[in-house]
Amino acid sequence: MSSEFYHSVHLDVDLCMGCINCIKRCPTQAIRVQNSKARIIKEFCIDCGECIRICPHHAKTATYDSLDVLKDFEYTVALPAPSLYAQFNHLDDVNIVLSALRLLGFDDVYEVSAAAEMISEMSRNHIKENPDSKPFISTACPSVVRLIRVRFPNLIDHLLPFVAPIDLAALMARKKAVQLTGLNPDQIGIIFISPCPAKVTACKEPLGSETSNIDAVVAIKEVYPRLLPLMKTVCENPDTNAISGRIGVGWGGSGGEAAGLLTDSYLAADGIENVIRVLEDLEDQKFTDLDFIELNACNGGCVGGVLCVENPYVAQAKLKKLCRYLPISRNHIGKEILSGALLDKKIEYEPVYRLGSNLSESIAMMAKIDELCKKFPGLDCGFCGAPTCRALAEDIARGAAVESDCVPLFRKSMKNLSEIISLSNRKEE
Repeated sequence: MSSEFYHSVHLDVDLCMGCINCIKRCPTQAIRVQNSKARIIKEFCIDCGECIRICPHHAKTATYDSLDVLKDFEYTVALPAPSLYAQFNHLDDVNIVLSALRLLGFDDVYEVSAAAEMISEMSRNHIKENPDSKPFISTACPSVVRLIRVRFPNLIDHLLPFVAPIDLAALMARKKAVQLTGLNPDQIGIIFISPCPAKVTACKEPLGSETSNIDAVVAIKEVYPRLLPLMKTVCENPDTNAISGRIGVGWGGSGGEAAGLLTDSYLAADGIENVIRVLEDLEDQKFTDLDFIELNACNGGCVGGVLCVENPYVAQAKLKKLCRYLPISRNHIGKEILSGALLDKKIEYEPVYRLGSNLSESIAMMAKIDELCKKFPGLDCGFCGAPTCRALAEDIARGAAVESDCVPLFRKSMKNLSEIISLSNRKEE
């Protein structure tokens, strides 16, 4: 098991009020409330950002780079996620956004959606050539990949063997920049504009790759207000920088990646709770005739990331409208597998939920957990600081909690104790 887990989602203890909103919404039960403060269990967290979305006190935050990072490089390239385009009203030309990014301070722009079209074509070929390994699961959403790694190890082999579009885009953007400038690769900054904290984490600690080609990650919500006035400046005569079409830009919304595979034999689900339901059914082999499964942790797809500014469903509608004006695809690679497109490191199961260090210890702890669950009221009220009664029982088995943390059980024991004392006093009288 990995000893360190990088996370872009963090807790501001000073802002935390100890409410239980986050523990009830966390899909991996990674949050506990103890001593009136939340605590994130790093091993369980998949950086989906649900706690950021739900926290009424803004105590959960995502870390990312400032635009000041542009000063650290001789030459910088922006990698805009296709979800960025969906943040703007009445946008009918992607070139307006790309030109504005240049005015913002970037020396060049390389669309992530262009790399997405290449991944789509490679995925189509791979699925056709490996019919016995169906259904394949997308690797584009880092939260989903991390979720599978810790909770659904039997599904790891169903993951597509390709990197996410952001990684391929970074590789190609750096190669292009070196050819244009003659600079050393380390003098060139590849800056991804991200819709979510999970992609920040994926860039800082990639899965399936030794290192990331992305040097920094900035948030869409930080770039958005700076782009608006610049877009008004260039809207009449933008540069022609766009190199992607409908298939690539469509990746920004739920179902976009699946649509790019040009097949009807697919399933697309968005929202982390729906994703978990699909993965559970897939593990139970309820899907037998699908070629591909696209899963996005955020509602609406990447346009629903917590680092975006627009309502995800409004943004999805904007993206579909924008795609009407685009060609189907601008990137065609035939049956070639591009250098750097394949994962170079096996994604391995991380047994973070394992109870004991060996089988006999785990069985003993499971027996204790079952015994505790029978004692608990089964309310899943969250007053103990754990999301469910079973989660509290597991914490107790691990030595991270005690039985008296269960408030209803504690009240019952106090009531029984009070009755015993009262009865004893009456007997003495």
